[in-house]
Amino acid sequence: MTNKVSMIAIAVCASLAAGCGGGSGGSAVEREGSTPTAPTTPPTGGSPTWEAGVFEPQSEFIAKCESPRTGIDPFTGNAYPDTQGSALEEKLWLRSWTNDTYLWYDEVPDNDPENFTVLGYFDQLKTTELTPSGTAKDNFHFSQPTDEYNELTQSGVSSGYGFSFEFVRNTAPRELIVRYTEPGSPAANANVPRGARLMQVNGIDFVNDSTEAGVNAINEALFPDDDGQTNSFEFMLNDGSSMSVDITSASVALSPVNNVRVINTTAGRVGYFQFNRFIRAAQPGLIDAFNQFVDENVTELVIDLRYNGGGLLALASQVSFMVAGPNQTNNAFFERLQFNDKNPTTNPVTGGSLQPTPFYSTQIDYDANRLTDTPLPSLSLTRIYVLTTENTCSASESVMNALRGIDVEVVQIGATTCGKPYGFYPTDNCGETYFTIQFQGVNNKGFGDYADGFMPTANPNFDFELPGCVVEDDFSADLGSTDEALLAAALEYSETGSCPAASGAQSSSLASNVDIDGIRNAESDLQSTNNEGLAIKTPNEQWESLILHNRINEPVLREER
Repeated sequence: MTNKVSMIAIAVCASLAAGCGGGSGGSAVEREGSTPTAPTTPPTGGSPTWEAGVFEPQSEFIAKCESPRTGIDPFTGNAYPDTQGSALEEKLWLRSWTNDTYLWYDEVPDNDPENFTVLGYFDQLKTTELTPSGTAKDNFHFSQPTDEYNELTQSGVSSGYGFSFEFVRNTAPRELIVRYTEPGSPAANANVPRGARLMQVNGIDFVNDSTEAGVNAINEALFPDDDGQTNSFEFMLNDGSSMSVDITSASVALSPVNNVRVINTTAGRVGYFQFNRFIRAAQPGLIDAFNQFVDENVTELVIDLRYNGGGLLALASQVSFMVAGPNQTNNAFFERLQFNDKNPTTNPVTGGSLQPTPFYSTQIDYDANRLTDTPLPSLSLTRIYVLTTENTCSASESVMNALRGIDVEVVQIGATTCGKPYGFYPTDNCGETYFTIQFQGVNNKGFGDYADGFMPTANPNFDFELPGCVVEDDFSADLGSTDEALLAAALEYSETGSCPAASGAQSSSLASNVDIDGIRNAESDLQSTNNEGLAIKTPNEQWESLILHNRINEPVLREER
């Protein structure tokens, strides 16, 4: 994401108006020089056709596929619903679905679908308007093959080395820094530390090589297609020494909750944990962490969300309850969803009446999408500290917003968040899962206008400004170390009520991450858009842009007895 000090972007995160989960789930805008087309009666019978301003029901086209799937879906156990159709029918379904459910359906150009491929047509089914800060109003409009999406969100497994990278620059002179490694991954087993800077890949100069052959070789090594591929990497460490390792790619189990610890300070016992992903696999680790904090009488809590791009809102609701406890959440809601103006009282995706998402106080059976009667631990805190960067998005921001909605003070340490108060229901059709903004979430006080991010400041004046300190991400110390700058600032703030003298008004220069807008094309396009040289890929493209940075909403129902 780009630097957000001056505010940017939109936010997507999903609530659970009834739930949570990790899987599936416009009319023409008037423009200068255009003449609105008067709607006519949709044609009946024969081959489908497109007519500007005429939107037939989604049901006319859903699951009518140019290449229908056959057999049993391994993730649901049900037969695929696909029937033989055409690319035009897939596009007409996307068009009608967008017109029914897209939050800004009346800002979508109604272009002839015959001029696009299916995915190309979907890409332009979004608003072209800008936010007040001048960024695109909709920066989070994506799709992903359904089997890949299910693999990531339901199994919590991805293929690779287990690195989380910070891309400072992806064109020469390139700079890539290790944020952290997944526990038990090939990268962790190779003992590659936080802050290591990549210098060479298989003997190729990672920083400066600008030949097409060199860049292709770097991409192939950094992003292996299969497990079992061994490549050589040379890093420069924080002390200036070099480290050369051979690492073999493998399927990496994602570990969302890490570095759980209790720190003794003059302000009391402070709990800390690094939380990287709002995925269903995080629930056990979160419960274990909060049980530890309860057992050790924690009175202050630091949640490290600096690299957490979001995910399931049900999980965000659970985290918020475990922070605030039953008394502060009583008769309050975590988040209320607001859909487009066609649907003021009804959810256009589920058809149900709109009800606010509660603070979930019990464990959730995410496989069955059911609440259980097993209570969650809680700390009943009136203040928390949240560590943020521009990579803090969506469900992470929902936790911050929801807690502020019930008057839990949220102290923000780090940089402005990505800004994503919007969300969607991932929807599969013909083997592709589509993500289009369908709702905005507001807290118990009705606030949800943080499309340019939450900002830490010494003297908050606006609802999107939070008390706290601007602190650069610190790659010189391990996450969870009291020497690490963001955590150290949070601990000092808890003890003194003010920011460290070293914290400034500018966010990290490392915040200028590669923009992931239009990331689909980056898979094959090696040429930098600024013509400064050949650009290597950004890591975890699909996960970061399609999954983590978007609110995901699925119904959660009470366990039937």
